[in-house]
Amino acid sequence: MQLFVNQLTNVDFSYLDAERGMVGETWLASALLNGALDDQGMVCDFGVVKKTLRNWLDDELDHRLLVPVDSPALSYTTSGDRIQLTWQSARGPIELDCPLQAVTLVGAETINEHSVSAWCLQQLMGSFPVNVEQLQLEFEPENIHGAFYHYSHGLKKHNGNCQRIAHGHRSRIEIKLDGRRSHDVENAWEERWCDIYIGTESDLIEQTDSAFLFAYDAPQGHFKLKIEKSHCYLMDTETTVELIATHLAKVIKAAYPQQQVEVRAFEGINKGAVAFA
Repeated sequence: MQLFVNQLTNVDFSYLDAERGMVGETWLASALLNGALDDQGMVCDFGVVKKTLRNWLDDELDHRLLVPVDSPALSYTTSGDRIQLTWQSARGPIELDCPLQAVTLVGAETINEHSVSAWCLQQLMGSFPVNVEQLQLEFEPENIHGAFYHYSHGLKKHNGNCQRIAHGHRSRIEIKLDGRRSHDVENAWEERWCDIYIGTESDLIEQTDSAFLFAYDAPQGHFKLKIEKSHCYLMDTETTVELIATHLAKVIKAAYPQQQVEVRAFEGINKGAVAFA
C-alpha cells in the first residue's frame, strides 16, 4: 500500500554550485510512503507524516546554506559550533565564516533535487513506524509562468533563521506600469538578479577590487561572507521582502517618472510584498 502527501511543505534555502556560485532556491516537498496497513488500517497517520517531515525539513534545510561536501570546489574546517569554508566557482571564490547551524553539509558532489532527496532519506531512516517499508521524498521548484530570480541574503535584525547570512529564495516578480503588467521590465530584473546576493551597505566592512566582505553579529552568532562584486547587488536598507519591493519600485519609478509603478515581489512561494511609487 502507498500513502502520498503532495506539496506538504516548501523549503527556502541557498546552495553552492560550481558554475553559478551561491544560488537562492525554493522547493516544494512531496512524500510517498510504502508499507503494510497497521491495526488501524493505515500505513501511517497523515498527522505523523506531516509533522515529522515538516519539522525535520524546517530544522535541517530551511533557511540554511546547503554545501555539497564531496565537491572538489569545497574546502572547509569546523571548530566547535562554527564552520569556515571556501568555495571555488566559475563566478569567483566564496568565503563563509558562520555558526554551523546556518549550514547543512550534504553528502553529495552537487546540490540538486535528487541528491538532496537521497541524502534526506538517509537521515530520516527510522523516523516512521516499523510498518513503513520505504519513504520517497520528491523536491520540485514552483511552476512559474513569467519572470523570477534566485537571490540570497541575510537579515541581521531577525530573531529567527532569516538572520543567517547565506540563505535565499526563488521568487516571482510582477511589475505594473500604469496598472498594466510590463513583461519587459520584469524580464530585465530577472536577468539583472540572476543568482544574485543582495547585500546591505551597512553590513559591508571591507572591499577589494573584485570582492565585498559582509559581516554582522546576530542572535545566533557572528556571520562573515566574502563574495565577488559581480555576484552582488547592494541596498541601503535591510533586505526584507518589504524593503526589496520598495527599493525596486523607487528604482523603476526613476526610469519611468511619468508612470505609476506597482511592484509585487515574492519571497519564495505565495508570499511577499507590494510597493507603489
